[in-house]
Amino acid sequence: MVLVQLECGAVHALGYTYADHSTAVLASRLLNEIVVGSDAFSHGATLQRLLAAIRNLGETGIAMMAVSAIDNALWDLRARIVSVPLVSLLGQVRTSIPVYGSGGFTTYSDKQLTRQLGGWAEQGFSMVKMKIGSQPERDPERVITARQAIGANCKLFVDANGAYTVTQAVELAHCFAQQSVSWFEEPVSSDNLVGLDQIRRRAPLGMDIAAGEYGYTAWYFRRMLDAQAVTILQADCTRCGGISGFLDAASLCWAYNIPLSSHCGPSMHLHVCCAVPRAIHMEFFHDHARIERMFFDGFCEPREGQMTPDLSRPGMGLELKTQDAEKFRVSL
Repeated sequence: MVLVQLECGAVHALGYTYADHSTAVLASRLLNEIVVGSDAFSHGATLQRLLAAIRNLGETGIAMMAVSAIDNALWDLRARIVSVPLVSLLGQVRTSIPVYGSGGFTTYSDKQLTRQLGGWAEQGFSMVKMKIGSQPERDPERVITARQAIGANCKLFVDANGAYTVTQAVELAHCFAQQSVSWFEEPVSSDNLVGLDQIRRRAPLGMDIAAGEYGYTAWYFRRMLDAQAVTILQADCTRCGGISGFLDAASLCWAYNIPLSSHCGPSMHLHVCCAVPRAIHMEFFHDHARIERMFFDGFCEPREGQMTPDLSRPGMGLELKTQDAEKFRVSL
């Protein structure tokens, strides 16, 4: 986690991304050179200066993740200054949003897979997602194990992280459909837009093709949608230019009439996903939920598979547990 903390008078705010140490180094420089001393309500101007500063570094990867962490903190700051929840500042569309339990890593034994996915189903999650792709020959068997663990009434998603070829993905999509898999994420590399489109056209009815977590700019998302590569777009405000970039992706989903789902970092996405019309659910990623519980007061636990912003707390409603987080600090 690269954590950005901002102050404006007596108001404190935070934002973050999940990234390499080098992202923290760049974020620190950008903060000192551009953000410190700026007007908190000239957020748009500050963002443009940040984007101009990273142009020669490339507006993707480390550079955009640094901007994302800062932009997220700027949104939190603006909401806290006027003492409203971030969702209210953005314009609330819904009071809560469904989440899907996400884990089921390929390193898990069948027992671990059953315990984790089945546990989410017992807690009232209506959707769960597992990883596939490390051992394609075992994936059909693992998907059967997952289905048995969650029962017939919980939706099952799979995420290959781009591990397959187009031919493998099409064949396995029809195999997974026998277990009512309704979401196939990154069956091939998300850079392979032609391949994604080929799979989308050949996938069983009722199976969505999803990708977009590696999108850093609005142009990336537009290319993906123009290519008809996905039936559900994913975006991650810890990568895509912060909440500002997530709103760009949401506007594209509105224009293309396609659903939007957030990737990872549930606490960072909760307020913005309750403020954009096309959002249908969020990823409740096991690792990030664990970290966010450890680091923040104000973590919103899911109830019956839904996360609900706490409207009694300003901004994103998160406060750093300084003592708990301090032992994990890495020097710049």
